[in-house]
Amino acid sequence: MISLHQVSKTFVSSTNHFQAVNAVSLQVQEGEIHGIIGTSGAGKSTLLRLINLLEKPDSGSVIVGNQDLTQMSEKELREARRNIGMIFQGFNLVSNRTVSGNVSIPLELAGIPRRERVERVDEFLEFVGLEHKSKQYPSQLSGGEKQRVAIARALANRPKVLLCDEPTSSLDPNTTNGILGVLKRLNQNFGLTIVIVTHEMEVVRNMCHNVSVMELGSLVETSVVDQPHD
Repeated sequence: MISLHQVSKTFVSSTNHFQAVNAVSLQVQEGEIHGIIGTSGAGKSTLLRLINLLEKPDSGSVIVGNQDLTQMSEKELREARRNIGMIFQGFNLVSNRTVSGNVSIPLELAGIPRRERVERVDEFLEFVGLEHKSKQYPSQLSGGEKQRVAIARALANRPKVLLCDEPTSSLDPNTTNGILGVLKRLNQNFGLTIVIVTHEMEVVRNMCHNVSVMELGSLVETSVVDQPHD
């Protein structure tokens, strides 16, 4: 499903060269929940953003669903990204749009007809348990509710892959468990392939089938998570 081969990324400023990812190769199978863990600055979030080319690698290849994203034009890449949802650490909701309006954004960009947009928005808000909040604005929501809106928005295009960048880092333990439960149901009910970046081992133990450890931009270990899954 996802294959990274020797991908590298260096950030260059006027005073510094920082190699965030150094020749990383990674395989994620279809239907897998794969964790990427490491300390702050290890390169895990940059690696995640290389999977959908929000960051373009300096070298190496990124293959998602048998498509080499690094060989695509910008137009082709926009089409391919519709199969790759992403949940950000900071929610990234539009403050002057309602909950429904936020979830509808990727559908509008994709040119989906209005009737189908409404049906999909309702479907995924119900899935994350927020159908009763559809007309509210982000400022009226708790942190956990904002993250559920972000999940519904990431699902709107019915992607095959979901990328999660520290989706529970700003949430309390009870809310974290609720968000992880939503993600596990997505994997179990729809076979969604999920890659989740975290610094919390508890998230890995509760969620992941396999985990990769990053250190100073390099992938140092990938192993099976030896815990039962619900």
